[in-house]
Amino acid sequence: MNDSNFQLPPSNLCSPSYNEVHLWLANLDVPIERVRELATILSPDERARAERFYFELHRNRFIVSRGGLRTILGRYLNIKPDRVEFEYSSRGKPKLADSCGAEQLRFNVSHSQDLALYGFSCDRAIGVDLEYLRAIDDVQKIAQRFFSTQESAIIDSLPEDERIAAFFRGWTAKEAYLKATGDGLAGSLEAPEVSLEPGEPVRLLALDGDSQAAARWHLHSFIPAVDYIATVAIEGDLNLKISNYQSIL
Repeated sequence: MNDSNFQLPPSNLCSPSYNEVHLWLANLDVPIERVRELATILSPDERARAERFYFELHRNRFIVSRGGLRTILGRYLNIKPDRVEFEYSSRGKPKLADSCGAEQLRFNVSHSQDLALYGFSCDRAIGVDLEYLRAIDDVQKIAQRFFSTQESAIIDSLPEDERIAAFFRGWTAKEAYLKATGDGLAGSLEAPEVSLEPGEPVRLLALDGDSQAAARWHLHSFIPAVDYIATVAIEGDLNLKISNYQSIL
């Protein structure tokens, strides 16, 4: 069961204000005719990236995920999706190009299996991570390698049937923060320390040991669909309204 209701967006959709975050959920498994339509709105470099996928399933999901991002941004900007232009940081994080005239609109994307999650904010760094809950035989060893001593100890202490959920709760929180900062996989998963106690909301406890730095970030962890978990990391105070929209691709 999911704990977030994703509904169709209003017809008069506006970009999020400073105190709002918009989350969109999309199913990436669409008819092949729709895949081909979405491919036509991608830029040449995006189509080239799609062609580098060996398996057709992964290639199609990338096309739909990227086409979905362009479609949503086109609605916010009131332009055709193929007119959306991106710029990239040195580590590959995309942002809207200045030519789009919406420098305050921030976004981030994550996809896993057949779902994609998009996050949008106004003038706040934002990162999202979505993971399909799957069995991991050596979850404790992975936690010991990538998590802090305290985090891995909590996972070790949990009953076996709770370890996977706790691991992915921590993993998505860390990834969402690193994606918000632009570090992504280049960043250290140990740097952001998160709370993993059962029954408690996920939150940043410290960043490289600095609890004050962590207090500047808000984490929102939720279950968007059966067998999935997601976290959004947002820079700034906790007084945020989060709206959940279902994207029909």
